[in-house]
Amino acid sequence: MTFTLPGNPVLLRSYTLEDCAVLEANPATLDSDRFSFFGVQTPGRMRRQLESGGPPAQYGDVTGQLAVEAEGSFVGGVSWHPVHYGPIPAPAINIGIGLVPAGRGKGYGTEAQRLLTIYLFSCTTAYRIEAATDVENLAEQRSLEKAGFLREGILRGSHYREGKYNDLVMYGITRADFEETRAAGSAAKVSTGFTAAR
Repeated sequence: MTFTLPGNPVLLRSYTLEDCAVLEANPATLDSDRFSFFGVQTPGRMRRQLESGGPPAQYGDVTGQLAVEAEGSFVGGVSWHPVHYGPIPAPAINIGIGLVPAGRGKGYGTEAQRLLTIYLFSCTTAYRIEAATDVENLAEQRSLEKAGFLREGILRGSHYREGKYNDLVMYGITRADFEETRAAGSAAKVSTGFTAAR
């Protein structure tokens, strides 16, 4: 499965065994990616999942993961899962991203999250897509804002990393926000007055 837009250098696609080699050569560490390091991962986990014939992403899935390819090279991955608010089964979708060091700082993360948002609003019935990031992760905050997400607030002490509880910034976009921006013919973010600046 692949998903992209014409002229976009970023492509979302299923993972390959070649991607696993890149992931295994670039594990998250406190030095390389402090916002994605949550402890030592089991080596080869993604490789074993692919080799065992794990389920590929299907249209309409509210849980999944896809590789991010930019200009022909694997640069990371995106994932999503449902978040339930209340007893009626109408979940929001929470998204996440992780890029290898060679894929950072080039706008690929913004484009991948924008593509994933378009994909999820096109292929699922979700009304809300959300993402959260550490309050100190200004690069991801800017990326989410450029991808069209609105900064909604701070989740105090909700994220355990580096031996302590940290605050998260919550971002969201609703189907109405998304459709309004598309109707205006703009790929720009919806303006909120909030920014990722300190």
